[in-house]
Amino acid sequence: MSEATSADPRRRLPAVDRLLADPLVRRLEASYGREPVRVQARRALDRLRRRLAGEGAPPSADEVAALPDEIARALEAELGRPLRRVLNATGVLLHTNLGRAPLPREVAARLPELVTASCDLEIDLATGRRGDRAGRVSALVAALAGAEAAIAVNNNAAALVLALATFAAGREVVVSRGELVEIGGSFRIPEILAAAGARLVEVGTTNRTHLADYERAIGPATALLLKVHASNYRVSGFVAEASPADLAGLARARGLPLLCDEGSGLVRPRPEPQLAAETSWSELLSAGCDLVCGSGDKLLGGPQAGLLAGRAELVERCRRHPLYRAMRLDRLRAAALDGVLRRHLAGEPLPLDRLWPEPAAHRARLERMAARLAAAIVPADAFVGGGAAPESPIPGEALALPGSDELAARLRAGEPPVVGYLKGGRLLLDLRTVDAEDDGVLADAVRRAREGVA
Repeated sequence: MSEATSADPRRRLPAVDRLLADPLVRRLEASYGREPVRVQARRALDRLRRRLAGEGAPPSADEVAALPDEIARALEAELGRPLRRVLNATGVLLHTNLGRAPLPREVAARLPELVTASCDLEIDLATGRRGDRAGRVSALVAALAGAEAAIAVNNNAAALVLALATFAAGREVVVSRGELVEIGGSFRIPEILAAAGARLVEVGTTNRTHLADYERAIGPATALLLKVHASNYRVSGFVAEASPADLAGLARARGLPLLCDEGSGLVRPRPEPQLAAETSWSELLSAGCDLVCGSGDKLLGGPQAGLLAGRAELVERCRRHPLYRAMRLDRLRAAALDGVLRRHLAGEPLPLDRLWPEPAAHRARLERMAARLAAAIVPADAFVGGGAAPESPIPGEALALPGSDELAARLRAGEPPVVGYLKGGRLLLDLRTVDAEDDGVLADAVRRAREGVA
């Protein structure tokens, strides 16, 4: 070996196999596989070799120690980071960016036994013959909302497309201009109608639509009347709209079905002031709506799903449509939905109930956490989220930490990540969207973030 070769600073770098044996690097294999980790390890070493060759200096201990983090960042950039559990302290329970409705712990705890082995998803165990996948959902939703039948698909957009494709392909659908909404992810009612092969007939104006507007628009090509929940916006002032009951009467008189896109999955009325004005499925069906659709992962508190409920003969026609098979639920979501619907029937608490805690107990919880975190307790509004009651804050209190963007970033980078919000130069953490069982985890995460440990 020549003196020049032995003096080459690049020879002081660890070999690839030695780097792969580092516990921090080996841990990455569980998420990305051995070969992708090996590729990124080689690339990281090559980058450092090229730099050292230009500088003519040996690698520092810090540079070698930083290699596992560099490999992890490269893998995340190329293949994405695995999903992580997050503590939601934003005060918005149905936070779209954080997965919307959290499942009840009791429902989630039962899922492993139903998905790590076989289950009776579509078999009648009494006869040994093929069963009805939609049977459980149909029976449970019917009992909850007073519907004759129901089916579940993968989200509310799918439920709406399925109903429109079943009844209105190549025909006209009458909708108020004030209900041609766009919600998150560029979900636009006109585009949904077009995708289903239906022709949109707009009636009324943005702020005022009367029953007579619908009457004048109905013709030989009309397939159904559609009423859409305004979701995450409101028009106020000089406004008017036809009620579901009035539209149902008109639809019956003209021999047409009325489809109501409620959107939020409020199957039964709720007494809280922020939700009392929201029209539930049971109320829509009682008012004469023929079909109602909505989301499973919003006010229902379940997994992502689209529920379609109403008259049995109409639901059955949707179930027989070829699109239904392409949209139906897999067993993981079917199992989660089954568990959540049964909690509704039994009157068991759901995570949504955290937004309205018992005042004395919640105040005691805030005081314990404030003392633990050296935090202040300040007035703060929570929100339902998910497009429900967007203008109806839920008054209350939250913890306030002295902090800025840096503390918020450290909390998001921690394990588990914590997401709060900045207001008035302080970082606010709303415990109403945090399970009380996670208070200790939250306190430890804040402590580490304050110490600068991600």
